[in-house]
Formats: sequence, structure tokens, C-alpha cells
Amino acid sequence: MSVKIKDVVSALERFAPLPLQEDYDNAGLQIGLTEAEISGALLCLDVTEQIVDEALSRGCNLIVSHHPLIFRKLSRVTGEDYVQRTVMKAIRSNVAIVSMHTNMDSARGGVNYKIAEKMGLSGLRFFGETQLVNNGETDAEGNPVGVEGGQGVTGELQQAMAADDFVRMLKHTFGLECVMCNQLLRRPIRRVAVCGGAGAFLLGDAISAGADAFVTGEMHYHDYFGHEQQIQIAVIGHYESEQFTNEIFKSIIEERCPGVACHLAQTNTNPIIYL
Repeated sequence: MSVKIKDVVSALERFAPLPLQEDYDNAGLQIGLTEAEISGALLCLDVTEQIVDEALSRGCNLIVSHHPLIFRKLSRVTGEDYVQRTVMKAIRSNVAIVSMHTNMDSARGGVNYKIAEKMGLSGLRFFGETQLVNNGETDAEGNPVGVEGGQGVTGELQQAMAADDFVRMLKHTFGLECVMCNQLLRRPIRRVAVCGGAGAFLLGDAISAGADAFVTGEMHYHDYFGHEQQIQIAVIGHYESEQFTNEIFKSIIEERCPGVACHLAQTNTNPIIYL
């Protein structure tokens, strides 16, 4: 049985329904006609011209990204920036693009769960704001199936760790050049709060949740002040915190759309380098 692009999009949205996304976001289908039969899916964090080129080289007519290519409304498409050029290239090449952003951040089993999984955390639970939305499916009795979402995730390390060992674990696990931290905690770290990407807004909630450490992708300078020996802040980089999101896409598509060729993008789209 042939699989259409719309079948893959539907599978992704059943896992992480669009109503889970934040008000400012633009997740979902970005470009393309979904009635076409899928030839392959390239899975990535960001969409650039180079990503479209990689999709074409791998015979893929669908790109699944975490960050939306079209985040803000386009008033024109003239090729004056990389977003417009990428839109033009994708349309010319008949490549569809779908993005699963803050809805995938929030979904159970989504981005924050993947980060926690990489760290070996157990007993995962949401913290911050939570919500329950319908994913469009029904159970055997015809009742709507709800999908729970939350802004962040807490979990427990298998063994308590000293702060310096915890930081070394993060560097090894996520392949980091460095970790931005506040003053190293002088008590063992056991409960960890996680929010991929820009998670500074959840620092207070992490403290309220009883976390010993808060791991996120980026924070502002002044957010570090005033929390010495209260919680270990560990900022690992936006790209680095979300780099395994394409593994989630792969597992969803392979489970729900068997036979679709899935490729993890080899193009590194991180715009930040460490010298």
C-alpha cells in the first residue's frame, strides 16, 4: 500500500496534536501538496537550502523539521533571505515541509522526554503548565483520545551525582564543548528538571517542583542571578538540547507508517560555533 505525505503528517499530529503548540508558534504543514505519494522523509532540526538539497540527494519529497521554516508571516517571497530562498527551492523541487515545534516539545514522549531519556532519568512527569487535547482519534468505545502535554519534564537520576560530575555527564551525553552554569551546587543532584530550547521561563517552576538541577538550551544573563545553592542551572545550547528530536520523528513514522524511508539529516544547521 502506498503512503501519502498526508498520512505521515497525520501520524505526527496524532502523536503531538497542533493544539499543544504555544500561541506564538506556527507548527504543522509549511509547504507542499500532501496528496503526493511519499518517496522518503528527511528528518531535521532546522530547514535551510542545504537541507532541501540533502532531501533531494536522498530522494525525499518530505522534510520533517522541529523548528518551523515559516515562523513569521511572509509579506513577500523574493529570495532576499534564507527563509524565502528555501521556500522557493522547496516549491520548485516539489518537496513538502512539515514542522513539529512546541507541540512536540510539550507532548508526552516528545522533545523533553527525549532529553530526559538521554540523561537516563526515570519517573518522568510534567511540570509547569499542562493541558489535555484531543488528537482526533477515538477509543474502542468511540470516546475521543486525549493527549497530555506539559511545558517541562522532571525525573530522577539513577544515582545522585555531585555537581561537577553532573556537568561532565551532560558534556559527554550531548557532545558539548561547554556548559553554562551558575555556582556549582554543594549538595548531591538527584531530581532534574528539563526544558529543551529557550527554557528560562520555567526556572521558577523547576525550583517549585523540587528539582536539584535545571537543564535547558538557553537563558539570559540576568536569569542566573539569585539562585546560588538553590538549584544547579545547566545551559547546554539550543541546538544541542534538541539535537535528538529527529529520532522521535523516525520512531513515530516507522511505527505508524511502515515502509516509509526515513533519513536523519547529516547537515549540521547549528548557526553557533564555539572557538
